[in-house]
Amino acid sequence: MSDLNVKPRTLMLAKMALMVAIAFICTFIHFPILPMAPFLEFEASRIPILIAGFAFGPLPGTVIGIVAILLRALVLSPPSGPYGLIMNLIATCVFVLVAAAIYKKFKTRKWGLLSLIIGGLCMTAVMLPANLLITPLFMGVPIEVVQAMLLPILLPFNLLKMAINTAVVFLLYKRLSPFLHKW
Repeated sequence: MSDLNVKPRTLMLAKMALMVAIAFICTFIHFPILPMAPFLEFEASRIPILIAGFAFGPLPGTVIGIVAILLRALVLSPPSGPYGLIMNLIATCVFVLVAAAIYKKFKTRKWGLLSLIIGGLCMTAVMLPANLLITPLFMGVPIEVVQAMLLPILLPFNLLKMAINTAVVFLLYKRLSPFLHKW
């Protein structure tokens, strides 16, 4: 391997590590967004993870997300325990993989926005059945209780998360892109 190949790879790994650190710090920024379900919180870590997915590609973005989420779980156990960890991993992986894969093929502002919307809708579509499988175990309730929460609580929550993430990433990515791509 030549020295020319080592420097860009090392720099990319350093930038990825920086994005993990930023995503980890952003895990401490969380707040409820639906008054009727204060246990469901928006967490800001997905913003740098999505930005990393756009900058480095779907797989590196997903790896950054997984590492940041696991790091948070190791340092501070989430109040929702393994349930929150699993749900966060599923939501993050789907959102980042889909959005970053689309953006990788079509790198325009229009497709950047569309990729975030499509990725967020895919995340929402996956999280509804995931809630049916996992939430009854976490809450200790029958599946019918969770089914009754799908439309009035879980769907709006996931759509709001998608909208916040999409808006912030759309506004920030082009401003941060030169730093992330500069070798």
